[in-house]
Amino acid sequence: MKDYKVVFMGTPSFAVPVLEMLIAKVNVVLVVTQIDKQVGRKKEYKMSPVKETALKNNIKVFQPLKIKEDYDIIASLKPDLIVTCAYGQILPSKLLDIPKKGSINIHASLLPKYRGSSPMQYALLNGDEETGVTLMYMDEQMDTGDIIAQSICKINKEDDLGTLHDKLSILGTKLLENNLENILTGNIERIKQDNNKATYTKMIERNDEVIDISDNGENIINKIRALSPSPLAYLKLPNYEFKIIKAHFEKKDILPIGDVLITKNSFGIIVKDGIIYLDIIKPIGKKQMPIKSYLNGLVRNI
Repeated sequence: MKDYKVVFMGTPSFAVPVLEMLIAKVNVVLVVTQIDKQVGRKKEYKMSPVKETALKNNIKVFQPLKIKEDYDIIASLKPDLIVTCAYGQILPSKLLDIPKKGSINIHASLLPKYRGSSPMQYALLNGDEETGVTLMYMDEQMDTGDIIAQSICKINKEDDLGTLHDKLSILGTKLLENNLENILTGNIERIKQDNNKATYTKMIERNDEVIDISDNGENIINKIRALSPSPLAYLKLPNYEFKIIKAHFEKKDILPIGDVLITKNSFGIIVKDGIIYLDIIKPIGKKQMPIKSYLNGLVRNI
């Protein structure tokens, strides 16, 4: 398959295994990724994980500010296939039509469920027991193209966004690898999506990170899982303010909501239907720590 020219478009670490697999299987002639971002207090520019991988493999990198207005370099290469995975911009139809074998995408949900930008987060927020990845042809709209294949992934109670991210990244890579030859040879049966069953996700915003202690315990735990390891769920109480990496819930009939229960080894918050016990936290302006370390610090400061 090394005779086939492929343009890969992706940005975060989720897309790196896909790119590495394609480099081994086909001729990746160009990698398209988002522009370098300023990070940290020093505002230093940082390359995307996909760009780092491309440069390590001596592959040319293209970083358009707006792909809708700037894709002539892709057209000039006359690729056989465009593969996208968490690229971060919507592609115009004229670009999608350039490759002879089509333009395909790996999406981290079982479409048509969870179209949009945050499918993994929503699967965890909603307490789903399974999710998966979809390999699909792209069209002008967001995540509405014909399905090529899907793989299911079970969600364990211990899974958070970090572990689910890694599972689906590997699963998506294997799904593409198993179907790549048929895609390139045109031996594919396209499956139309049922738009009546579609659900949509939006970008996670700052106010979505805030924990509502009047909510039930299961919903709060799901939010903590969906936002860990980043950007993290945020809890603010009188005298206490931190982000939460991990917690567990005990269902109980107990009042009043919002009271804090502290022992030598535990920190609990009373919520609607029980107690949320914090396991690992990140106090504002500090590194993350087990709750016991935080409690030891409280004792020293008394």
